[in-house]
Amino acid sequence: MRITPVTRTALAAAAAAALLPLTALPAAATTGPYKGLPNGTKSAKTLVIGIDGTRYDKLLAADAPNLKALMSGGMTATSNLYANPLAPTLSGPGWSSIATGVWPDKHGVKDNTFAGSHFDAYPDLDTRLETAAPAASTLVVASWNPIADTVFNGRADLRITEGDNDAKAASDASDYLANGNPDTTFLHFDGVDEAGHSYGGASSQYLAAIHSVDTLVGQVVQAVKSRPTYGSEDWLILVTTDHGHTDAGGHGGNSAVERQTFVIADGAGHTPGSTRQDVKIVDIAPTVLEHEGVAIDPAWQLDGRPIDTITPDAFDSLRPSLQARTDETGIPAGVKGWTHTPPSGWSIDNSAMPTGGVTEWRGWAFATDEFWTAAQLNQSRETNVRARNVFAVADSDEWDDKSHGTGQFDSTLISPRYSVAGATRATVSFATNYKIDGPQTGDLYVVFDSGTPQLVKSYRADLNGFEKLTVTVPAGASTAQLRFRYTGTNSAFWTVDQVALTTGS
Repeated sequence: MRITPVTRTALAAAAAAALLPLTALPAAATTGPYKGLPNGTKSAKTLVIGIDGTRYDKLLAADAPNLKALMSGGMTATSNLYANPLAPTLSGPGWSSIATGVWPDKHGVKDNTFAGSHFDAYPDLDTRLETAAPAASTLVVASWNPIADTVFNGRADLRITEGDNDAKAASDASDYLANGNPDTTFLHFDGVDEAGHSYGGASSQYLAAIHSVDTLVGQVVQAVKSRPTYGSEDWLILVTTDHGHTDAGGHGGNSAVERQTFVIADGAGHTPGSTRQDVKIVDIAPTVLEHEGVAIDPAWQLDGRPIDTITPDAFDSLRPSLQARTDETGIPAGVKGWTHTPPSGWSIDNSAMPTGGVTEWRGWAFATDEFWTAAQLNQSRETNVRARNVFAVADSDEWDDKSHGTGQFDSTLISPRYSVAGATRATVSFATNYKIDGPQTGDLYVVFDSGTPQLVKSYRADLNGFEKLTVTVPAGASTAQLRFRYTGTNSAFWTVDQVALTTGS
């Protein structure tokens, strides 16, 4: 857990600097390098602003007109981080996930030492941009030095460390944005996190720190809009955070206020004032790359996706009808986050399920992260980061917490029928987290037309990732149906999301 000195004088200086009139910013240069930063080549421009340790609920409560203007002008999404054993809610894993577009089990960062990092295999977004477009101009300005020194340790043109000085970070970024010509800028502020460590996430000082950094955000956005070429440029501004804070102060655990993050996206294609539940921090890197004209290579194995390519699946349609708790006692009464009613075309076969058990988890259910993980912390449910919005879950461990009839958990999730007419093979894809903690099985079957179920894959070991499985389509078959059967005896769980069956080569 990182604890840094509270930069009160820096925040005061920031407020004063933000009051500079628009005319005080010199005209943007259009040719030649500026203070060591090469001249950019793209009309598409991206500014990513990272505000360390910022709770979304406190952002809403704070006096933060500039951030709220970005929210009003674009899209805002909230989502939840991982927790141990994937990684604790610390800055090293958080910013590494944001910069690389993959979760900690890929980039390897588990703490703020960065030991075990795999940035060679999963480089930062600027390295990917420079590799694809060497003439691009890339700038990193970081109040927390490891972001510029370690996270963005590849091919960014200019990386500036500011030593916990948010005012200087804002001033330098504003200078380069107004007078230079970066194509991408990654700017990091640290003051809110410092206030959280020193005073707690529920303190007035924490709210004041959000207000102070909001002033700095206003200064930087003003610098962007002051550019003489601004009207002919395609600007995308993204704002995010790496983790939250407890009321008392600190982070690294798995509480809801430590795990919740947000993404604000202001630019073309993002509906003003809109909100989403299916966008995550790993989507920032691919979104920047797409905006800068870089095609996302499947070989990169990114966990994130460009925001404009993320579409709701059938499970997400259930969010308006989700229910509050029935038997669960640890979940807050006002949280609506589960149902047994499947979306159109889907069904659940519970004919082999014993009676009783915890109602919410009797057979396959559909749930949200904030509901399901709250059922019981510290049992790896927080590792289900690849699911988005509403997902399907079979949880024999939680079901077993209430008396039930004789027998094990045995439930099958059944998909709609997909057309495979004329195809010779089909691809089954889905996000999944299969976790073992006792006797259990997971089996995926495919049924062509009204034939006998054929085993596609058996799960007998932990797996957290994206599946892409090829099946052979029998001659003359017209439809295919998927069946996910899970059995368990007070063991763990299986989650499934973003299920698709496609045909073609």
